[in-house]
Amino acid sequence: MGNSKRRQSRQRSLILEELRSRRDHPTARDLFNSIGRRFRGLSLATVYRNLDILSEQGEICRFNFGDSARFDGFTFPHDHIRCVVCGRLDDIPVKNNFRGVIPKNIPEGYVYIGHRVDYQGICPACRLRA
Repeated sequence: MGNSKRRQSRQRSLILEELRSRRDHPTARDLFNSIGRRFRGLSLATVYRNLDILSEQGEICRFNFGDSARFDGFTFPHDHIRCVVCGRLDDIPVKNNFRGVIPKNIPEGYVYIGHRVDYQGICPACRLRA
């Protein structure tokens, strides 16, 4: 059991390291394909399980779009724009600490814990194909 625990920690570290080296907001399968070349014995289920753990721990951000999820290794305040054609997700820097503003019209009974802004558009590559 001790060996299994250590292996899972190493796998989680590799997944986090790979995710933080990328700016393309990969899917679990993207990460699996990239890490699997260097780490034999890694399964797609292990990648999903560790992404869930990292997300629950607040180490990464998860974005669900329909049947797919994309992941971001950077949790500093920033927004995103998603291409409605291909699903590409890009960062938008937040200026003037806008994130410090708490909405005033939150329905009664809610406890505010934060917010995320996601914009939609058509990416440059999809615009060229149109």
